[in-house]
Amino acid sequence: NDIKYPLDVTVTSDGHVVVTDGGDRSVKAFDFEGRGVLAVREGFCLPWGLDATPESEVILTDSEAGALYRLTADFKKGKLKKCQMLRSQLISPRGIAVSQTSGAIVVIEHLKAQGPHNGSTRVKIFSAEMDLVGQMDSFGLNLVFPSKIYTTAVAFDKEGRVIVTDVCSQAVICLGKPEEFPVFNPLISHGLAYPVGLTYTTNNSLVVLDSGDHSVKIYSS
Repeated sequence: NDIKYPLDVTVTSDGHVVVTDGGDRSVKAFDFEGRGVLAVREGFCLPWGLDATPESEVILTDSEAGALYRLTADFKKGKLKKCQMLRSQLISPRGIAVSQTSGAIVVIEHLKAQGPHNGSTRVKIFSAEMDLVGQMDSFGLNLVFPSKIYTTAVAFDKEGRVIVTDVCSQAVICLGKPEEFPVFNPLISHGLAYPVGLTYTTNNSLVVLDSGDHSVKIYSS
């Protein structure tokens, strides 16, 4: 009963589970026994995506506010130290990933358009210092790649390459490292119905959440 409408989840390096809850527009942290240790409700419009840094800070998107935040906390003591806005004027940012090697941040914006079925996505990459390194929207990707791409989730692999899910082609695609972005390398092109989430395990296996057939699929590297 502690979570009303979970939108994203991450695990910090010190072993805490952090969740964005759209039900009461909060960010909640739990220990690995499931006990709530911290809930941050102030200042958010609709916290959506989040990922942990190697220092156990949490970077999160606020979809309604169009903003990116860094949340610093002592989760063991249940104390919020700082909540800092890193970037504003983003367009409905949702999915986010933090590179565990370089500290780079990639964000998925959901762009609104007139009429039904005209929405599109844009992938933005920032350096660890929050400088914009590169971006590519669905139109730009269409010029380079063979089909329309609608991105729902993003992750970094161990080598720091940007990996995204695409629900249009039912695929997982590698867009390359930030400095070579974007390249186009389909990693998984068969067997997915509607991929909406992905992450890498410590042994570099790729885990994909497929809402099309309500499954979690694991692929070896």
